[in-house]
Amino acid sequence: MSKKIKAAIIGSGNIGTDLMIKILRNGKNLEMGVMVGIDPASDGLARAARMNVATCSEGVEGLIRMPEFQNIDVVFDATSAKAHIHNDKLLREVKPGIKVVDLTPAAIGPYCVPVVNLEQNLHEGNVNMVTCGGQATIPMVAAVSRVAKVHYAEIVASISSKSAGPGTRANIDEFTETTSRAIEVVGGAGRGKAIIVLNPAEPPLLMRDTVYVLSEAANEAEVEASVEEMVAAVNSYVPGYRLKQKVQFDRIPEDQPINVPGLGQFSGLKTSIFLEVEGAAHYLPAYAGNLDIMTSATLGTAERIAESLVN
Repeated sequence: MSKKIKAAIIGSGNIGTDLMIKILRNGKNLEMGVMVGIDPASDGLARAARMNVATCSEGVEGLIRMPEFQNIDVVFDATSAKAHIHNDKLLREVKPGIKVVDLTPAAIGPYCVPVVNLEQNLHEGNVNMVTCGGQATIPMVAAVSRVAKVHYAEIVASISSKSAGPGTRANIDEFTETTSRAIEVVGGAGRGKAIIVLNPAEPPLLMRDTVYVLSEAANEAEVEASVEEMVAAVNSYVPGYRLKQKVQFDRIPEDQPINVPGLGQFSGLKTSIFLEVEGAAHYLPAYAGNLDIMTSATLGTAERIAESLVN
């Protein structure tokens, strides 16, 4: 591919800066156009300048005034759910056909988990990358769902408190709501629930995710094979993504059902999946797998979008 699509990143914090470095190092169809922030003294803007990337410290309003904006076809928003609503509206007023990839829980556009539904969303003007917990766990729910009907799925995302910046902490409610809904819409569960745990342990622990799936009775070997295949697919763009231990199964007999809040009496197959996500340490520490999986999934999504724009 001879032409590269120029991209801008709004948000010069941890996620935005890590994404910038990934694009500069690994971008095939994308190249950095502008790094945008609101704090002139932020490390992200300083690092962008040192790497010869145009910068703007006046937010989205400053971006659209820049001459470079005319060549921007993809914008990543790594700010907050509230800010994203404003940013997306303003961007579309100035350039209606622009592609926006949302790394906040705002979810203006459809949820996108690359290994599950990227191809269906290539035509969308705005796609939402759900959350770090969603990117890690929804593929597992989808893996079970393609073997058996899933009635309920619950995920617990445990991350180091040191990897939870101001944006993450300000969006905890949105995190749980967006992830829960995406477990249903993308993962295929009849009902979804998400819990996030900020672990203060020292030294900081890697991201850990636990996925509980209640489904119709199914062949355990088929479910396990589907899960392992999906893990390999995610691992292709997030090398630190792996099963922490073998998939576990519990069969709940019809004459001894369990009560599940919001679902009622359940009998069938319970699948328990335990994951670990180690970051690539491009900009963030290796324990910040929660941030790395977001930027890695985002880059994979945007690369495919960029490819579609020129083909």
